[in-house]
Amino acid sequence: MMALLQRVSEARAVIDGKVAGEIGHGLLVLVCAEHGDTTAEADKLLAKTLRLRVFSDEAGKMNRSVHDVEGGLLIVSQFTLAADLKGGNRPSFTNAAPPALGRELYDYLVDQARQMHPVVETGEFGADMKIQLINDGPVTIPMHFPPRRVNSPASA
Repeated sequence: MMALLQRVSEARAVIDGKVAGEIGHGLLVLVCAEHGDTTAEADKLLAKTLRLRVFSDEAGKMNRSVHDVEGGLLIVSQFTLAADLKGGNRPSFTNAAPPALGRELYDYLVDQARQMHPVVETGEFGADMKIQLINDGPVTIPMHFPPRRVNSPASA
């Protein structure tokens, strides 16, 4: 399961001109399930999201989590995070989970987030959304569970 987290001053998901979900300061969480993902990956992604220290403390260091700053979460499904660009200029999305599994894991993630965090808003799975945000920093963090292996220059 993968996510792209953006620290925001505000964010909203708009569908057909209507706001589906909206937060003030917090994290916009764009999330994608891939083939083979289970609730275990969703649990790890959520735990890391809630603990991730990307908000500034009084000294200006990123030492606080979204929970610490009482920020919101706007969780939006985005299968295009699974884009594979190896085959040319048109992305392939075959790494994304089938829609039924994607929806199941997205709904599970949102349900778990709502049990663990007081402010959770969402977009709508599969909808054509307009995401409006003010990225704070900017701070943008990619996450992947299980973590992708990265070859170091020495081992390449």
